[in-house]
Amino acid sequence: MNGMSGSSPAAPAPSPSSFFQHRRRHGGMMHMTFFWGKNTEVLFDGWPGTSLKMYWVCLAAIFALSAVSEWLSRCGFMKSGPASFGGGLVQTLVYTVRAGLSYLVMLAVMSFNGGVFLAAMAGFGLGFMIFGSRAFRNTSSNSHTEVQSHC
Repeated sequence: MNGMSGSSPAAPAPSPSSFFQHRRRHGGMMHMTFFWGKNTEVLFDGWPGTSLKMYWVCLAAIFALSAVSEWLSRCGFMKSGPASFGGGLVQTLVYTVRAGLSYLVMLAVMSFNGGVFLAAMAGFGLGFMIFGSRAFRNTSSNSHTEVQSHC
C-alpha cells in the first residue's frame, strides 16, 4: 500500500468553473464589457444592489470621490514651500489620501457599469474645471500659473 495506510486521498483541485458558480450564487457573472443598468456591484459585495435609489447614491459617491481626488491634486497642500518636517508630513498625508481615492474610483470603474464610468469622468471633469482650469481663476493678477500636467 505504498506506506500510506490510513491516509485519505488528496482532495481534488477545484474546477475552474467553481469561481463562476460562486459568483452566480451571489449576484451573477462579472461583466468584462461595459453594460448599462442599475443591477451592479461596485466596490463592496452587494452594493448598490438592485435598488434604483442606492444606484443613484453610488453614482453620487463615485462623482464626489473623483471630484475630491481632483481637488486634492490641485490644493495648496501639494505645492512646494519652505522645507519643514511638518509640511512634508502634511504633503505625504494629502498625497496618500488622493492616491487612495483615485484607486477607489479606478476600482469602481472596473465594475464596467456605464453609469459609474460617466459619474467618475464627470467628477474628474468638474473637479478640474473648478480647481484646475482657468475658468474660475483670478486673471487680473500678473502671475502666470499654468495648469500642471500629471503626465
